[in-house]
Amino acid sequence: MRRILTAAVAALIMTATLSACSGNEADHGQPDTDGGSAPVQLTIWHDKEDAVAAVLQAELDKLKPEVAVTLEKKNGLTEALKMVGNDPNAAPDMYFFAHDKLGVYAEMGILTPVTEFVDAETLGGFLPMTTQAATYKEEIYQLPIYFETLLFMYNRALMPDEEVPATTEDLLAFMKATTGNGQYGFVEQHSTAYYSAGWIHGFGGEIISSDGIPQLNSDKTVAALEYHLNFARLMTGESEYATVNTLFMEGKAAATIGGPWLVPTVREAGIDLGLAPMPVVNETGLPIAPYSGVQGLHVLKVAADNPQKNAAIKTVLNQLLGPDIGVAMAAASGCAPASAACYEMDAVKNDEMVMMMREVAENAVPMPNIPEMDVMWNATSNMLVDINMRKADVRESADKAQKQAEDLIASMQ
Repeated sequence: MRRILTAAVAALIMTATLSACSGNEADHGQPDTDGGSAPVQLTIWHDKEDAVAAVLQAELDKLKPEVAVTLEKKNGLTEALKMVGNDPNAAPDMYFFAHDKLGVYAEMGILTPVTEFVDAETLGGFLPMTTQAATYKEEIYQLPIYFETLLFMYNRALMPDEEVPATTEDLLAFMKATTGNGQYGFVEQHSTAYYSAGWIHGFGGEIISSDGIPQLNSDKTVAALEYHLNFARLMTGESEYATVNTLFMEGKAAATIGGPWLVPTVREAGIDLGLAPMPVVNETGLPIAPYSGVQGLHVLKVAADNPQKNAAIKTVLNQLLGPDIGVAMAAASGCAPASAACYEMDAVKNDEMVMMMREVAENAVPMPNIPEMDVMWNATSNMLVDINMRKADVRESADKAQKQAEDLIASMQ
């Protein structure tokens, strides 16, 4: 009996020892029931529509069984990251989002540059605008996947192809000739910062400089605002999203500037939709240059610091370097790929909307990704409402908005 007990104790000790050794190997993959290694589990937060998420998931599923990626749709993603971005028990490993919050999260210290996982020379295969958007303080924090820009759209029944304006003066002449009796030659969200930024850029101005200095009362910005007022006076007095888009979709406006997300609805409404390059500002020779938003993957530092996850993250990012994901995104949701190679493929070359975004991207300006930009949206829109809707003096409104923006930024310090 004693021998049996002694043997049993020895067996238990051996089992415990082996279990302890297995625990030490957890960083290299847990053993599964067949004696192999279980996949490394990674979580990616996102806020994208189902079509985009499905394409991304399908591409990342190719990494199984070594790496298993779960996409989790997260409402309030930006605020959630501020709360838990440095908590290894609550933060995701990566997130899929626009580039414009890079500066906020980089300053919080919760991001890791993607160049720790992807060769910098490889990123040279992406459109320069997209890698510019992904860069903050000379570090690239996002792997770009696709981008969006505003587009010049027109209704061929009201604006024939031969009358599409090449310049802003052409557009103004068309508006004067066709606006009246409830019809408009051109409408846009003229008092919204995101839409008016293109006109400011067309004069060589900017809403805020790259070093965080507001530019709302610079000479170039004021010149743009004064010139744009000529167009705003010929538009509807209300400039919110619903009003502007309804006018266009009901055939009461010949042309508009809108996002690619509007295109499917417009086509469903039976509009014979045309897309054209942005008109060139006669005075400067520069086109209206809207903001661009670049969507892609970002890596949380808490995940990058985990040896097991670090290798898996590198695998994920490298899986998305090729053109396949961009081509699939374009087909599924009309997204414009970040990879330049995609534009040599017929599936993308034959997509009118995607190719027009590619053309606009030559002059588009990435939304500033610096933290100071957060306060500029309201300050700029307030200024635009004063000028375009309340008929306030342009220079006085610009000076007031500049002071408001400077005070708000000072309070951030």
